[in-house]
Amino acid sequence: IMADDKDVLRDVWFGRIPTCFTLNPDEATEREAEPYYLLLPRVSYLPLVTDKVKKHFLKVMKAEDVEMWFEYEGTPLKWHYPVGVLFDLHASNTVLPWSITVHFKSFPDQDLLHCPSNSVVEAHFMSSIKEADALKHKSQVINDMQKKDHKQLWMGLQNDKFDQFWAMNRKLMEYSTEEGGFRYIPFRIYQTSSDRPFIQKLFRPVSPEGSAHTLGDLLNEMYPDKKRYQVLIHGIEPLLETPLQWLSEHLSHPDNFLHICVVPAPTD
Repeated sequence: IMADDKDVLRDVWFGRIPTCFTLNPDEATEREAEPYYLLLPRVSYLPLVTDKVKKHFLKVMKAEDVEMWFEYEGTPLKWHYPVGVLFDLHASNTVLPWSITVHFKSFPDQDLLHCPSNSVVEAHFMSSIKEADALKHKSQVINDMQKKDHKQLWMGLQNDKFDQFWAMNRKLMEYSTEEGGFRYIPFRIYQTSSDRPFIQKLFRPVSPEGSAHTLGDLLNEMYPDKKRYQVLIHGIEPLLETPLQWLSEHLSHPDNFLHICVVPAPTD
């Protein structure tokens, strides 16, 4: 990895969103619940980074073993999407801090998966990494790793340890020079307006003629109708001529997928 590319990986990893959590007013108790402020890591998942939020609000709640869930402007937030994806998808035009409502009651079963413990997050995370490696290397890299290597990827994410995670993850980002890239790019495209959760198709980083496919090539194939939209990856709008292979190596989330949010273009 070239030095400046290493900086990109670090910047992606340490991206944070200032967030203000407030308790749903209908669930307030006799004691007033102060809002709670937190810098949320973009690459993590809500259940991994909201223990402090839960402790804070349980001080004024009667309940103990209840499942906490979050909502933004009426939309329940899916914990199995990375934090940065949730923000870019639902709140990219909002003024910071991101204002999230905390709930302990009326869990929306039709909208959210239950997450009783972090082991559920770990299982989801590892299955994403395995799926991504199946697309990139026919699962050869992940299958060559030992159980402790898989654990190192998870612990690196859970404990926010960049070096611990990347010591193992760089193996998942390698490919031979003659291939010129991965077999397929693991990506998911999210849209606010869509009724399906995300678009995921097979897409190669290199064309049959040997030229590098770009982000623009991918979007043209997925959105031939050329509506006005804004494309966000980790909250930034990459140039459409950026090669997909580079994006996959540098801007993928820890689950090894390139999460792309397509949101309505901001009106001037």
